[in-house]
Amino acid sequence: MKLRIVASIAVGAALTLGATGCSMISPQATTIDYSASDGVNVPPSGPLAIRNAMVITDESGTAGNFLASIVNDTDEAQTLVLGVAGASETVRVPARQQLLLGVDGNEPILFEDLDTTAGATLPMSFQSGDGEGVRIDVPVLDGGLPYYTEYVPFVE
Repeated sequence: MKLRIVASIAVGAALTLGATGCSMISPQATTIDYSASDGVNVPPSGPLAIRNAMVITDESGTAGNFLASIVNDTDEAQTLVLGVAGASETVRVPARQQLLLGVDGNEPILFEDLDTTAGATLPMSFQSGDGEGVRIDVPVLDGGLPYYTEYVPFVE
């Protein structure tokens, strides 16, 4: 009789461990950072955070508007230097502010002399403050989706 009780407890413990043991060795999906939109989040490159970065291009792929959300959580204004295809631009972000390029009256940054197509990625570099800088592939989109049509560059 005692052997049956011990065997029942052992089988119950094995079943419980077997049913819940998977979460012991697999990573939780909610702890994995990812870009939840069409753009990409740029890894830290100084005090500024760059979120949802993307380039919207026309059919020729020779020009593109850079859109992103740039967040400055510091107590001082910061400058972001971004570069693509041999060209660079700087953006000044006030202290404790978020700058939405292409939104709220903030113009997107136009890069010309590109050689890309919608669906590709464009290697871009980002550096702010004393940060070393980061190079990341930024997705290139077109005006196929209605909410991106206003960002397609018009270059004469």
